[in-house]
Amino acid sequence: MVAGPEFTHASAYRREAGQWLIEIRLRELRQLFNHLDPAPFREQDLDPAAEAYIEDAVREIGTGRPARLVIHVPPGEHDGEEARSLPEAVAHYFLYRGRQTRVELHRLLRLAFANLAIGLLFLATCLSLLGSLEAMGAGPLVTEGLVIIGWVALWRPVEMLLYDWWPLLRRARRLEAIARLPVELR
Repeated sequence: MVAGPEFTHASAYRREAGQWLIEIRLRELRQLFNHLDPAPFREQDLDPAAEAYIEDAVREIGTGRPARLVIHVPPGEHDGEEARSLPEAVAHYFLYRGRQTRVELHRLLRLAFANLAIGLLFLATCLSLLGSLEAMGAGPLVTEGLVIIGWVALWRPVEMLLYDWWPLLRRARRLEAIARLPVELR
């Protein structure tokens, strides 16, 4: 059995001078950006399909591997101000998206810790009720049920703290790696 990410992307992307090439072919340079965004060129959002393609390519290639974003445009598009500012515009956009993802990550962790505090308080309440219910002669179905409900209240906060934040951290790192990619116009 062949293992490793080498085989998932080797046929999909070309290599040149020791770097993986993430290539995009455009009819015009503005096609790379979201046409609904009224911001100046250097601050415009990328087209969602272009963003997804670049991010998927970096995910497949791997953030630690040398790569380059190569944008193919018609000959008349190479010399303008927009062409000169393209590397900065792409870096700006992906840094911004990386910061947004890190804000989302911090929001998730704050929520997870708040939920954990609520869950622990609920568990403590259930355990304190347990003694009173046993003293009143409640059966094992009620007392064991109360303990189970108390522990179940911790399920989601613990899941958030153990698992839910990893994809956000990986995405933030991937977006920041994309922002550092060299951009070449051809």
